[in-house]
Amino acid sequence: MSANLQNRPMGVRPGARPTLAVTVGEPAGIGPEISIRAAWAQRQQVNCVLLGDAAFLAMTAADIDPEIQISALSLQAVRNSGLPHFGPARITVIDVPLEAHVAPGKLDPRNGRAVLATLDAAIEGVQAGWFDAVVTAPLQKSTINDAGVPFSGHTEYFADKTHTPQVVMMLAGDPQGTAAAALPQLRVALATTHLPLKDVSAALSQEGLARVLDIIHHDLKTKFGIAAPRILVAGLNPHAGEGGYLGREDIDVIAPAIAAAQARGIAATGPYPADTLFQPKYLQDADCVLAMYHDQGLPVLKYATFGRGVNITLGLPLIRTSVDHGTALDLAAQGLGRADYSSMETAIATALQMVQSSKNTHPQ
Repeated sequence: MSANLQNRPMGVRPGARPTLAVTVGEPAGIGPEISIRAAWAQRQQVNCVLLGDAAFLAMTAADIDPEIQISALSLQAVRNSGLPHFGPARITVIDVPLEAHVAPGKLDPRNGRAVLATLDAAIEGVQAGWFDAVVTAPLQKSTINDAGVPFSGHTEYFADKTHTPQVVMMLAGDPQGTAAAALPQLRVALATTHLPLKDVSAALSQEGLARVLDIIHHDLKTKFGIAAPRILVAGLNPHAGEGGYLGREDIDVIAPAIAAAQARGIAATGPYPADTLFQPKYLQDADCVLAMYHDQGLPVLKYATFGRGVNITLGLPLIRTSVDHGTALDLAAQGLGRADYSSMETAIATALQMVQSSKNTHPQ
């Protein structure tokens, strides 16, 4: 773990709007547009500093709304003199130049390394105290790999760059509809992330689940302000293994990990059959559901919250949120005005709430 990040107290600087780094993602996708729109819409509450190509973002902002004002800074200038605060009348951009012209909807691997450079600048900015948190727009993994840089995703990249041995992917959102109106925010964390289904069972262990439960418990307390988090744990197999008849992972791996977590004071229960777990009678008494694999938990969450959900990386020594969707190259190719930026607004609002909760947990 980075010593600078670990020792730096998180929280809002007294008397100032919180400052968030917003990496604008794949330039040929909808990331630049939704970043600009969301930052401008929430400028009174939060100072969103965009990280990307300043000339491209200024041109995009002018096409979206001529009223949007952009102030560009070089990364070196910020390193030398710190990050100035221009107030809510304009959006600050830290310039991370692209290598090639952007054609909306068309990927160009020459820009892959510039996209990664925005992530590096965001991490550097949290370490230096410029930013209170990081919000990321969607990027295209293939473009970065085609640029010659092995890359599996934001989550893994942030973990590697902050020397964090274990992170947890969690998605969250407010359920919609009459039946969901009384429910708290739905949060689904994953014990494994982007793995082929055939590899999930082998990736589960008592020790690994112990670390995941510890991280969820810790971050719900310190970054969400939940005093005693309640975690529901899904089983791996149909009917949670049905007493071992449909698989023994639930008996031999998941249940002992839950029991050990309970012995450490964590309010985790289960394993529950995943097909009946996502019901109001269970969710109303839960702060998070831990699913065993990606497509066990996320289809339910995205059905209930899509467009209003947010991706959160737990376990990092910084706050990082993101949208719950991809680059939408097809929409970008059709021109501005077609992309829904509500998930980016939610990601910004969630980061802001987490900053405030962290401030209350770790007062300066």
